[in-house]
Amino acid sequence: MFDPASLKYDANGLIPAIAQDHRSGEVLMMAWMNAESLRRTLESGRITYWSRSRQGFWTKGESSGHVQKLVELRVDCDRDCLLLLVDQHGPACHTNRRSCFYTAIRDGREVEIMAPSEA
Repeated sequence: MFDPASLKYDANGLIPAIAQDHRSGEVLMMAWMNAESLRRTLESGRITYWSRSRQGFWTKGESSGHVQKLVELRVDCDRDCLLLLVDQHGPACHTNRRSCFYTAIRDGREVEIMAPSEA
């Protein structure tokens, strides 16, 4: 059985978690988890992160309605990073964009490549 304690967390007890759309492969966002938020995610099927700024748990979509449901959890070879394959409902980014990665560097300039959703 998988044990979240078997992962390598940083000095603050956190591990980076990358959310990726399980259908399209699009990278949606990166956030932080700790052993408890990972346990909650695995139990509920809804992604729960640890907010460093608020110092508390947040289940994606609890206030916005933009829910992330876990399809599959993957652990990298060093056991210090997680890949969350998710079913994303609505925008993943708090800016109301599908992905948090909406700025590209092209020819040395920042270019916004994704507009906020109209919803």
